[in-house]
Amino acid sequence: MVSRKSAEIPSFIVMDVLDRACELEREGVDVVHMEIGEPDFDTPPAIVEAGCRALKDGHTHYTHSMGDVELREAIARHLSERYGVSADPGRILATMGSSPAMLMAFASLLDPGDEVILPDPGYPCYPNMVRYVGGTPVAVKVREAEGFEYDPAEIRRQITPRTKAIIVNSPANPTGCVTSPAVLEEMAGLGPLVVSDEIYHGMTYEGEDHTILEYTDNAIVLGGFSKRWAMTGWRLGWVTAPEKYIRPLQKLQQNFFICPAGFVQKAGVAALETALPELEEMIRTYDARRRMLVPALRGLGLGIPRDPGGAFYVFGNVKRFTDDCYAFAFEILEKAHVAVTPGVDFGDESEGYIRFSYANSLERLAEGVKRLEAFLQGRAS
Repeated sequence: MVSRKSAEIPSFIVMDVLDRACELEREGVDVVHMEIGEPDFDTPPAIVEAGCRALKDGHTHYTHSMGDVELREAIARHLSERYGVSADPGRILATMGSSPAMLMAFASLLDPGDEVILPDPGYPCYPNMVRYVGGTPVAVKVREAEGFEYDPAEIRRQITPRTKAIIVNSPANPTGCVTSPAVLEEMAGLGPLVVSDEIYHGMTYEGEDHTILEYTDNAIVLGGFSKRWAMTGWRLGWVTAPEKYIRPLQKLQQNFFICPAGFVQKAGVAALETALPELEEMIRTYDARRRMLVPALRGLGLGIPRDPGGAFYVFGNVKRFTDDCYAFAFEILEKAHVAVTPGVDFGDESEGYIRFSYANSLERLAEGVKRLEAFLQGRAS
């Protein structure tokens, strides 16, 4: 028999969509991908060259379980220079992507029954990881009319003696919401530790990113190279935490992951310390896609009251078309050959929405919109 935990954990629906899209492509079907949250750019050459050089120089062995000090110092400088916060390399752990960082953070925080407040809609893996380590996720609805931004008053109402942490993700997946400095500051003063998922930092189109560390030290910050630097396959991230959590996090990494690959860590140093014009070009390109896609989807009748301010997602209201967004998303895939993600992947309160990723070329996004228009017209006739 398989374990109860493995049997009960829900699937990551976006991956089910991608799997079916890949099956269709193997059958010769042309699919427009608007489901997956992965940069469509190659990793900048300077980073690749640094990784190749590290391989040739023999950086193929275990490193310190917290990560090479060179990388942790580079991350500390990055945080200081970008946000003006003081970051101690001794309180930074380099990880194999932000997902292991997230799992280890929850494992270091939670005993059975401890509660974690999280947004709905929000990243699907948050509640799954919280439950996996014995915690209890407590969803706070973030509303379309407010641009899917947290209301600190609603968070406050959900706080109990068992509340160990509040999760904030800004820019957010799936909504593209960028949390304002005022809301971050108010969240920091609510009492529980804040777990801030900052994986989409550097991908904000209006205004500046703000780290929770500007407002409190009572926070665990999850960061990484996957999105901003187009390094998803390199699997490199980091976590910063208060001192009391560092040794527990280190022991978890020693037992479960050992350390990130040495040559990948060298590539991470290059990412942080090399002037990379490709990064700004990526952001300009994403922004151009955002400015094309949002009005185009509105023109098809989707509800999008506010433009998303960051990441590369649009979370569109499709309630006028369906009361089952899961079936609707797969109908779009099978009939229009456009892969999109149903809102139910992102929370119990997210029925009636579809997430569109614009991590694809303008030409392919335009083709996707054209197919969606024909699909909706045919469905209405």
